[in-house]
Amino acid sequence: MIDGVTITRLKEIKDDRGSVMHMIRSDSYVFTKFGEVYFSTISPKKIKAWHMHKEMIQNFVCIEGEIRFVLYDQRENSKTKEKIQEVVLSPNDYFLLTVPPLIWNGFKNTSTKKSILANCTSIPYREDEIIRKLPFDKSIPYQWSNK
Repeated sequence: MIDGVTITRLKEIKDDRGSVMHMIRSDSYVFTKFGEVYFSTISPKKIKAWHMHKEMIQNFVCIEGEIRFVLYDQRENSKTKEKIQEVVLSPNDYFLLTVPPLIWNGFKNTSTKKSILANCTSIPYREDEIIRKLPFDKSIPYQWSNK
């Protein structure tokens, strides 16, 4: 596990009409403050990577499909520096993935249909706060094609 990354099991309340899928509450130990909530859709076998936020804490859940979420720690003084962590997000194994600032992250839809990822952030999106790299950037030692 990359230092500072947290997985929190979530409740899903089901009945014959459907379900309620919890995401995050203000009294959760991982909640800091509210920035915004958005949903990212991704087509089958497509990749959205790489992103690193300088200040933002991100809280992810997958509400549809299946997503292979990959994290890379390049923080200079981290005890998990240069470590890769893979997490499979899906409503079938429902949990919240909390990603602190300064962790590279990206994801691939491993489902045969569109997947939906929800993100509750600690600050609103700002273009000057994010750094991006292409999915196959050689500075991140991860091969998407093998997954």
